[in-house]
Amino acid sequence: MLMLLTGCGDRPQKSDVGPADGTAATQPEQPSGAAREIERRLADGAAGEPALPKTELADLQQLYQPGHHTPLWFDTSRKLTPAADQALALLGAAAAEGLDPAEYGAEALATQVRSMKEARQPVDADVASLDLALSRATLRYLRHLHAGRIDPKTVGFQMPAKAAETDFAAALRPALEKQRLEDAVAQLRPPLEQYRSLRAMLARYRTLASQPAPAPLPAVPRELKPGEAYSGAPALRERLVLLGDLPVDTPPLADGGRYDGALVDGVKKFQARHGLPAEGVLGKGTVAALNVPLDRRVRQIELALERLRWFPHLENRPFVGINIPMYRLWAGGPQALDGRTALDMDVIVGGALDTETPAMVEEMRYVVFSPYWNVPTSIVRKEILPALARDPQYLVKHEMELVRGGGDDAAPVEATPENLEQLAQGQLRVRQRPGQKNSLGPAKFIFPNDDSVYLHGTPAQQLFDRSRRDLSHGCVRLENPLALAQWVLRDQPEWTKERIEAAMGGGEQVKVDLKQPVQVLLFYITAMVAPEDGALHFADDIYGHDKKLDQALAERRT
Repeated sequence: MLMLLTGCGDRPQKSDVGPADGTAATQPEQPSGAAREIERRLADGAAGEPALPKTELADLQQLYQPGHHTPLWFDTSRKLTPAADQALALLGAAAAEGLDPAEYGAEALATQVRSMKEARQPVDADVASLDLALSRATLRYLRHLHAGRIDPKTVGFQMPAKAAETDFAAALRPALEKQRLEDAVAQLRPPLEQYRSLRAMLARYRTLASQPAPAPLPAVPRELKPGEAYSGAPALRERLVLLGDLPVDTPPLADGGRYDGALVDGVKKFQARHGLPAEGVLGKGTVAALNVPLDRRVRQIELALERLRWFPHLENRPFVGINIPMYRLWAGGPQALDGRTALDMDVIVGGALDTETPAMVEEMRYVVFSPYWNVPTSIVRKEILPALARDPQYLVKHEMELVRGGGDDAAPVEATPENLEQLAQGQLRVRQRPGQKNSLGPAKFIFPNDDSVYLHGTPAQQLFDRSRRDLSHGCVRLENPLALAQWVLRDQPEWTKERIEAAMGGGEQVKVDLKQPVQVLLFYITAMVAPEDGALHFADDIYGHDKKLDQALAERRT
């Protein structure tokens, strides 16, 4: 699964501030005039127009170390090195990474480089200006490539500050000395197979979006079942071939006005990739998804790449990942998100209106079998107290009890009118006893976090039949808690399947600490190459996070 998310590769740490390892020749000393000009501008903070953010100025000052301000992109004869052309190619192709070449002044830099190459005797100020401009743009590109353009906290994602722990100058300096900028790119590009897969899909969908847009498919007045007439059948075949849901060599339709045969199979594949019931029924939702402009799909992929750049360094150990808008969980080793999964399953996540499941990276530390459910105060206030007003037997019917004080060993008290008044005042709480009616199902999986979110089972298995599953109060409900329990306890042989099943149905709460914590990543991307089939899947932006990120990126350009 992590392959979906992780891969190999080390990034330079902030402590890595020394020069290269000596495998390349040291830059010869340059004319002192350009060096002094670079030193002066860096000291004055005037290394860019408009003024650089403090982080980018610090990157530049780190790159041109004190006492070593000789130009980095020129040789001893004041000729631009091959690295300058490499930088232009890199910045000009930034869109391949889902980045914007305009953010790095790619066109203006290309003009400056051409002018410099034509100059017979470039002056010190021009050499310093171009050298700093190339350094500034390349460092910015590397920072964006590695950690993203937007601070995730500004758009509601509590991810660690990835860029703060990375020394971008330490990656660029040896690449310049070796005249191999691709070395720095390889070091700082997100080492996730999912990133590489989405990057390839971005190129494919950009090509598709550049072609003349096909006419929208005709609307369907009602759901069409296989075998029924549909005037848009020929156009539907073309659309499915274009998107890869039908093979290119699919024979022409025997009956051009009928929805059947290969068309149904192609629609089922398309539906599975777009979070729709893969039943082959052609309804309004499926036609609407087929008619989504391809440039919008391109944007979904670009936004997914941006969020993947926010991911912290994921260690080479077991991992559980949940993509919130796709209602899907994967578990396995470091490559679990890349197709090498130990298990995968459907999940239910928090509701889109006011109980969203937050994105986070945490450590799963223990499992609780046959858990009590300590009902949150908000649910007591909004749901249980009104239910008790209608039915005084509500607690009994749902195997709930009133308790005083914290902890699972708190003693229950009678549901008298006086105690119900104390419940309304927040002096008592409600918990649900272990059992078949328990809202947490047979197990919960705990990764301590500030939002009190965890994974758990559910007695309402019928909800997994729905295609849209943002139905919980914020926690994540599991389709198969037994399978996840077996996997997280696989290195604790005393916990056999039979013992786990007995603990799940025993009626007494049992806590099991994990000998090795498991990484848990709750993430949010609406375009993803799914590990189970290797196909590109799209999801609805159920929480509006894509819209917020798109707006934040647009504001950078204004």
